[in-house]
Amino acid sequence: MYRTIHRLGAIVAAALVWVGVVGGVTVRAAQDATTPETNLSNALRTPGGEACLAFVTSHGDESGFVLKPAQGTVSPKSLDGALQAGCGARPTVVVVSACHSGTFLTAQSQKPNRIIFTAAATERTSFGCGANDEYTNFDRCLLQSLDGAVTWRELAATTRSCVEASERRLNVRQASLPQLFVGASVAG
Repeated sequence: MYRTIHRLGAIVAAALVWVGVVGGVTVRAAQDATTPETNLSNALRTPGGEACLAFVTSHGDESGFVLKPAQGTVSPKSLDGALQAGCGARPTVVVVSACHSGTFLTAQSQKPNRIIFTAAATERTSFGCGANDEYTNFDRCLLQSLDGAVTWRELAATTRSCVEASERRLNVRQASLPQLFVGASVAG
């Protein structure tokens, strides 16, 4: 799976300020604009690449996720607009790691060229975002599962199993229920 992501020529839009090179691919996050939507849209507008990857990890609620420093919330409609402007018809993978991130699985966002993987169902929280945690449970599980997965569905299944095991260890009363959408043109 890592090789697949490497081949994407990916742009990563993250809620954290991060600029660097991963496997020879430049990744950047625009964090200097005045609105969260502009930040995300600017990060995704970098030309080149055959596909697009947006990996967002932040705090969220049922209205969207928080993108700093603008101190605003990115709604599903705003994310869809940024993806459409920045990625267009290119194959696009969107990972949203936030509480209530299933809110991004709307009819509007579910395009044939998109894969959308969320850390939680719309009405659920995700776990492991404390000050002493290096990664959220979902992010840790996803990153640990990358090398062994061949398809996005396999990655999602392995990540879900890991998240479920972690939540059992934490005695979580209501599981986060990570969600996956795979569009028809990227299903193969």
